[in-house]
Amino acid sequence: MNKSLLLTLATAATAVVFIAAKPAAPTAMTETMETAAPASVYDFTVKSIDGKDVKLSQYKGKKLLIVNTASECGYTPQYKELEELYKKHGDKVTVLGFPANNFGGQEPGTEAQIATFCEKNYGVTFPLFSKVSVKGIDTAPLFKFLADKTKNGTVSDVPTWNFCKYLVDEKGHVLKFYPSKVTPLSPELLADIMK
Repeated sequence: MNKSLLLTLATAATAVVFIAAKPAAPTAMTETMETAAPASVYDFTVKSIDGKDVKLSQYKGKKLLIVNTASECGYTPQYKELEELYKKHGDKVTVLGFPANNFGGQEPGTEAQIATFCEKNYGVTFPLFSKVSVKGIDTAPLFKFLADKTKNGTVSDVPTWNFCKYLVDEKGHVLKFYPSKVTPLSPELLADIMK
């Protein structure tokens, strides 16, 4: 009986040592997840309008103007100015268009329909991406980052309508948010791009 008791105690002691050693692993995993949190826009990969993965890090070295777009909105003519901005100042800024259907169903089309509409009506050549949600519970990760000051360090503005704009610097850091009424060729936005 003593041998049986000793064996039970030895097994229990081994189990205690194993359990005591176990907590170190979750701490290391937590640190890894924290360091993996996005530090800049360049940490995101998004889908192009034709469904291909696009790493935003490919745009390093230029400012980015990230815009939530729509085809059936009063602000839709801003596509023309966005294209003009892209053509005139493409050496300084890249326009990135993200169609979204968050405001009154003003972007009901498929990706193919959106691409055709933009090219046919406004001659859009700047990069367009797959339709995303820019507010609410299904917000795309990029737009969660753009609208959260605790993550991006600068702004906490969620798009309030179509054609809101985020200006991002050459290192992928958010600089400023512009509401829909600020047009792509407005003196305010152009001055910020040229800084």
